[in-house]
Amino acid sequence: MLTTPENDLLTQTGPGTPMGTLFRRHWIPAMLSSELPEADAPPIRLRLLSESLVAFRDTEGRVGIVEAYCPHRGTNLFWGRNEESGLRCVYHGWKFDVTGACVDMPNEPAESTFKDKVSTVAYPTQEAGSVVWVYMGPPELRPEMPQLEWTLVPDSHVYLHKRIQRCNYLQNVEGEIDSAHVSFLHRDLTRQGLGAVLGQAALQASQDAAPQFKVRETDYGLAVAARRSHDPEHYYWRVTQYLTPAYTMIPTELGFPVSFTGAIPMDDQNMWGYTITWHPDRPLKEEEITAIETWKGIYTELIPGTFHNALNFENDYGIDRGLQRTASYTGIRGIREQDLAVQEDQWGPITDRSREHLGTTDLAVIAMRRKLLAELEALDQGEEPAEVHNGAAYRVRSAAFVTEHDAVWYEAAEAKDWMSPAT
Repeated sequence: MLTTPENDLLTQTGPGTPMGTLFRRHWIPAMLSSELPEADAPPIRLRLLSESLVAFRDTEGRVGIVEAYCPHRGTNLFWGRNEESGLRCVYHGWKFDVTGACVDMPNEPAESTFKDKVSTVAYPTQEAGSVVWVYMGPPELRPEMPQLEWTLVPDSHVYLHKRIQRCNYLQNVEGEIDSAHVSFLHRDLTRQGLGAVLGQAALQASQDAAPQFKVRETDYGLAVAARRSHDPEHYYWRVTQYLTPAYTMIPTELGFPVSFTGAIPMDDQNMWGYTITWHPDRPLKEEEITAIETWKGIYTELIPGTFHNALNFENDYGIDRGLQRTASYTGIRGIREQDLAVQEDQWGPITDRSREHLGTTDLAVIAMRRKLLAELEALDQGEEPAEVHNGAAYRVRSAAFVTEHDAVWYEAAEAKDWMSPAT
């Protein structure tokens, strides 16, 4: 468990907080590129790390992310006119470009130079993988972009999804690296073993619901290995990557598409959840996309035209108690929706971790918390996080594989390139 002060450290991400400062040392996803589909498209509201922002795509196609409120009289720039390479406040006509500079002040005399002395907060952006990324930290410490593989392959290879999740970001991250819960929360009662959860041939005979965890520190964060018995001579390993500050990669077997999740704080009680699936070597097949859009897996169905989940707390995530008795451990349709139910309703939107009683299968969660607390302590001492200047460290994949009992899991994975993308 954590103390209450430690829990506050990890869950508070607004301006001036330690965890907020750590997030601001990284490039983070801000929105989908498709939310600003064309030059001079209408601006959109954006909430990140407890900051109210407005995003717009200017006449040259550049994306600007600026403080929501005009520095003149505080009117929200969301109401503004996106025109001629800038966003113009509708109250008095002040206009700002993507760098935050005031480029026009029509209610001042023509000879006035006042506009040259005024600017608004603006954050640098880059587009990669059909996502707009933003850096909200000190300009002089601007880091490298993370070289996540899904940002480097053609769009046809990728399925991209974004949702609003009504809880603190850390509840989602902890759920993603907690491989033990899949034996219960996601179980199909009509099938046996872990195959009941994942449907993979390698797990059909497995009855091991109590995996043993191994954690290895890496250049990007942690590699979390969950070991289960496969047969009398072999172990089945599921390796999940935790990539700082709040990204994970879900294990998959060789040859299958790979998946990534990101938990980006909107504020301390809400987050943006990104789920991305890609195949490194080919376009996604029609049947793979169809399977995703059954919403029975790691993706959730959205209310049309929004990023709100169709199954949510207000409608009890569609729980079917009859199905829960006969076929589904939860009675809730999909893996992501099952996760939402337990993560959004976990001692409230910010879990009180001082009340926990952790067991042996919580090793990965404990290691991830320690990793973050160590980074916060180092940052407080003036030591910058090394991974933000090593974008290549993020070029990894998750993996699920079988080894003999005497094999060292990470050595076996490295030897066969099970978890590394081609360079």
